[in-house]
Amino acid sequence: MVDAFQGNRHRRTVLGAAMLACLPWLAFAGAYDDFFLAVRNNREQAVKSLLARGLDPNLIEPERNDTGLILALREESMKVFEVLLDAEGIDIEAKSRNGDNALMIACYKGNKPAVEALLTKGAEVNRPGWTPLHYAAASGSDEIVRLLLDKSAYIDAESPNKTTPIMMAAREGHIYTVKLLLDEGADASLKNELGLTAIDFARNHGHLDIVEGLTYRLKKAGKL
Repeated sequence: MVDAFQGNRHRRTVLGAAMLACLPWLAFAGAYDDFFLAVRNNREQAVKSLLARGLDPNLIEPERNDTGLILALREESMKVFEVLLDAEGIDIEAKSRNGDNALMIACYKGNKPAVEALLTKGAEVNRPGWTPLHYAAASGSDEIVRLLLDKSAYIDAESPNKTTPIMMAAREGHIYTVKLLLDEGADASLKNELGLTAIDFARNHGHLDIVEGLTYRLKKAGKL
């Protein structure tokens, strides 16, 4: 009987220790869920509280591998975005699963204040592959395109399949963005890996006004 009691006591001790060891992980899991819920709902005070308790501002969520900063921009949670941008240790160049970073999402959303804030913090304008300028051109955000060009964004940056910003603007039908990029020196004669030019992108998506304008410009430049 004594041995049996001692065995039970030992098992209870081991079980208790195991439960105590799990508590930090359970607390972390709760804080993790609370953090991304607060980001989605633009609850900046909740985010501040979690950060004050030592939560890593660069945590990633499982759906897209977004950091809180990227998710805040996707969800247009600007109060939370501002809190995270100023958080100690924040990585503004962190990428989601598909390679998007905070500046790229801000450009795609046409969120000029966020773009300006990220640039002030030193966000990289030029990077291999898809760039913020591609995303700004795709969204037709002319003011952001100008901001990026003023920061020496490479105007003919090539994506992995050699698509350029002017091709993206032409594809989406943003005639003023196309004109802006042309005026700033974009080369509309370039082809991507499929052999498509900006004219082809515009024609394939039914933007005949852009086809006409690009054709005129290329003929005038002796490139067509």
